[in-house]
Amino acid sequence: MQKQSLTALVRQHVEIARTASTGRSAHTVYGGHEHVLRQTLIALRAGSSLAEHGSPGEATLHVLHGRVTLIAGDNRWDGSPGDHIAIPDSRHSLEALEDSAVLLTVAKALA
Repeated sequence: MQKQSLTALVRQHVEIARTASTGRSAHTVYGGHEHVLRQTLIALRAGSSLAEHGSPGEATLHVLHGRVTLIAGDNRWDGSPGDHIAIPDSRHSLEALEDSAVLLTVAKALA
């Protein structure tokens, strides 16, 4: 069994994102490209974003720290700590309204 502290990872990766030229940092918590299920902690500096992109399968976003906005077309969902957002099956982007960290969970579609 593998155990990690999300609280410690949030602290670490928010700090990395604050000083990174991209304004973000990511860490695979569970899974990876060889697994169906993948969980990734993503930290974003205030004002930074993940550009519009598609999803390789069903996905959810759990806000761990800060405030974010998920955008898909004309739809917007604001999230703050504790919020759980189902990511739509369409192109979408993510904006950090303040220094933030989210847990992205993706279950890849089977071929």
